[in-house]
Amino acid sequence: MEFVVLIGRILFVILFLSSAVGHLTQGKAMAGYAASKGVPLSGPATLGSGVLMLLGALSVLLGIWADLGALLLVLFLVPTAFLMHAFWKEGDAGARQQEMIQFQKDLALAGAALIVFGTHAGGCDLGPTVTGPLFG
Repeated sequence: MEFVVLIGRILFVILFLSSAVGHLTQGKAMAGYAASKGVPLSGPATLGSGVLMLLGALSVLLGIWADLGALLLVLFLVPTAFLMHAFWKEGDAGARQQEMIQFQKDLALAGAALIVFGTHAGGCDLGPTVTGPLFG
């Protein structure tokens, strides 16, 4: 069963790793988009969110303090849901629907990251890891 959990960890972090690469390599364009959404200090926020995703995803993937990595992902996901996907501000029905989907996706992923945190910090098996939990 531990390899099933490892496969789940791999699948879970693919999105964050690819997004982190985009944030770090196409920061100017992403900062412009963030600014259009009203994110303050969009340049540093884009860089910071890229670093959060990269560190969190690698931590969960490699099992190096995966509980801390999961919290880093939550720290990225919750503000992103509210700042970047404020569907309640959209006037167009299609845009509102798309933003609602992205908002709910971010919250669902935050929930999954909290499950990884609670599972690992609580002493449950996360499959093969390099270290044990930092918390718990």
